[in-house]
Amino acid sequence: MNIKVPILKSFMTVDRNSWEFDNGSGPSGELGGANVGQPQGSGIPSRSQGSRIASAVLSPAVQLWLRSQVQQVSELSVKIEGSDRQIFSGAIPKVTVTARGAVYQGLHLTSIALEGAGIRVNLGQVIKGQPLRLLESFPVFGVLRLIQSDLNASLKAPLLANALSDFLIPILPLGDREQPLTLLQNSQIAIDAGLLTLSAVILHPEGRQIPFVLRTGLRMLSSHELMLENPEIEFSQSSTKHIVDSFKIDFGPEVEIEELILNTGEIVCRGGIRVLP
Repeated sequence: MNIKVPILKSFMTVDRNSWEFDNGSGPSGELGGANVGQPQGSGIPSRSQGSRIASAVLSPAVQLWLRSQVQQVSELSVKIEGSDRQIFSGAIPKVTVTARGAVYQGLHLTSIALEGAGIRVNLGQVIKGQPLRLLESFPVFGVLRLIQSDLNASLKAPLLANALSDFLIPILPLGDREQPLTLLQNSQIAIDAGLLTLSAVILHPEGRQIPFVLRTGLRMLSSHELMLENPEIEFSQSSTKHIVDSFKIDFGPEVEIEELILNTGEIVCRGGIRVLP
C-alpha cells in the first residue's frame, strides 16, 4: 500500500506572502536585540558590528511571525546571520531556528532545530511596508525529536489521524470496511528500538467498538519515503494475528530524509526540505 502524507511538507511550507514587518519603532525582544553601547548613528555599521537590521528588525519579526503560526511553543529562538550590506541587497546567508514544545496543527513537536541558507528576499519592498516574499527556492536542513508522550498527544491531529485511517480501512474485517471510521479512541503508542506498537479502539458510526493492537517496524525506504515494515494487527474479536502488506508513506520529492532513529521512548529524524517561493 502507498499513501502520500504531507505532514513534513505542511509543517515546512508557509504562506510567504503573509510576512509583514512593522517598520516603525523596530520590535525588540529577548532574542536578537541590538547591542548595548554601540553608536546610534544613521549610517550602515561596519562589518565588525554585525547586522543591525537582522538583530533589531528581522530576527524579532520572524520570531513573532513563527509564534503566530503555531498553537503554542515553550521556547523559540531565531538567529539571522549576515552583514547589513548582504541583507540590504536581499541576500540572507543563514537563518537558524530552534524550538521546544511547539504544537503545529495538533502535532506536538518535542524539539526542532532548522537551518536555512542562501535565502533571497525582496527586502527593498519590505522596507517600504510590503510583504516579504521569497525570490528563489532554498534548502532547509534540521533535526526533529519526538518523545513518546508527544507522539501520543499528536494521534488526534488531522494529519496523523487521516494517515492512520487510510492504513486501517483496507485491513479491517470485510464487514467493517463498508462504513467510514469516525475516530480512534483510547489510542496509545509505544516506541521501542525499531518498533512501534499502537493500541486503540475503532468507533463506528453506529457506536460499535473494535479494539485492536498494531505492531510494526518503521524504516526509510528512500530519501522521501518511509515504510511501515511487516505490520501485524490483532483484533479483539479474534485471537488471530493478521500480517498485512508493508505500507509506504510518501512525503513528496521536496523532502529529503537523511536519518531515522527509533530509540526506546523517542523518534529522531534528520533531513531537509526545499522551500519554494
